[in-house]
Amino acid sequence: MRLLIATQFAFNIGFYAVLPYLATHLGSGLGMAGWLVGLVLGLRTFSQQGLFVVGGALTDRYGPRPVVLAGCALRIAGFGWLAFAGSTATVIAAVLLIGFAAALFSPAVESEAAREAVRHERATGSPRAHVLALFSAAGQAGAFLGPLLGSLLLLLGGGFRAACLAGALVFVAVLAGHARLMPHRERVRDVPEAKAETAATTPTAQPGRPALRAVFANRAFLLLCLAYSGYLVAYNQLYLSLPVEVQRATGSEAALGWLFALSSLLVVTVQLPLTRFSARRIAPRTALITGLAVVAAGFAAVPLTPAGPRGLLPAATFVVLLTLGQMLLVPAARGLVPDLVEDRQLGLATGALSSVSGIAVLAGSAATGALLDVSAPVRWAVLAAVPLTGAVLAFTLPAGRGGKEPGARAVAG
Repeated sequence: MRLLIATQFAFNIGFYAVLPYLATHLGSGLGMAGWLVGLVLGLRTFSQQGLFVVGGALTDRYGPRPVVLAGCALRIAGFGWLAFAGSTATVIAAVLLIGFAAALFSPAVESEAAREAVRHERATGSPRAHVLALFSAAGQAGAFLGPLLGSLLLLLGGGFRAACLAGALVFVAVLAGHARLMPHRERVRDVPEAKAETAATTPTAQPGRPALRAVFANRAFLLLCLAYSGYLVAYNQLYLSLPVEVQRATGSEAALGWLFALSSLLVVTVQLPLTRFSARRIAPRTALITGLAVVAAGFAAVPLTPAGPRGLLPAATFVVLLTLGQMLLVPAARGLVPDLVEDRQLGLATGALSSVSGIAVLAGSAATGALLDVSAPVRWAVLAAVPLTGAVLAFTLPAGRGGKEPGARAVAG
């Protein structure tokens, strides 16, 4: 478990040292049009979120070790390629490789962490949520430090290439650690109960056609996917619209790392108490609707917020409201999945939630990227309509079960 927690920490340091600066590099550094920048970012999200089910199925079939090692190797190659990519085709290929790498190692590490949490609970009686919360906090701590590392490299004059190579070196260390320390055997065979108890966090391997039809013919589940997609399209603006706003306000992207650090710090300090509160006091559907509305308010606030120190107050307001909305709606959305599908389809549905959202981001990113060329008030108003539409769709969902269980599940994710 210590290896898995350290892995999650390192993954996010390497990833977030690069991603916040990708949009500016593509636009200012390589001269791509706004719609093309949006498309590239959407392809990255799709190759990760859209293929999450694939990584989970491979993990179920071959065990976590080879899938994690393959994912780390692909991430190293992707970052190295992106550091020197100069044409649209090579950038897209590198970004797809980076995203697919995460589609391999993320479900493998997360499902193995869930199994180890179950093992720890059975051995000690300590709730698995405590272990999974530590795993989640480690990831957020890495997301806090990664942008700061990227900002430091930019301030020292290393540029985007240095950030990519630094991210690759982090994954070299992760690859070496797992090659030496990660067990060869598939843990799920050691803990048979884990298959049933962690279905919500482990995508189903080789799903049959009846299960696929049952999930994708489920109207309520598809509406949840669409509502959640509105959030993910909005969240993708951290990498697309936020860098443009920071560049416009300050003439530099150096402050971007601090804004990402602010978002991660909020999650580290506020997520657990906020999840406990919302799980006790409000139904999952209400939390989902409220979270989407808060995200929409974050977009609407940008042109209405007066400029603060160095002009960063609108961007900071957007980051804070987006993060608060995320902390409300993500646990609620994941907590609703077990209420909408049968238990035997839970793994497939959990993976499908990410995959459908990834497709939506791919479809929406080019359109939102094209908005970079319109005036700021119009751009932010249109963007605010995306999560607001998701909130309207969420009104049609069942209320869902409250209580501690959905909140505990959300901490695991």
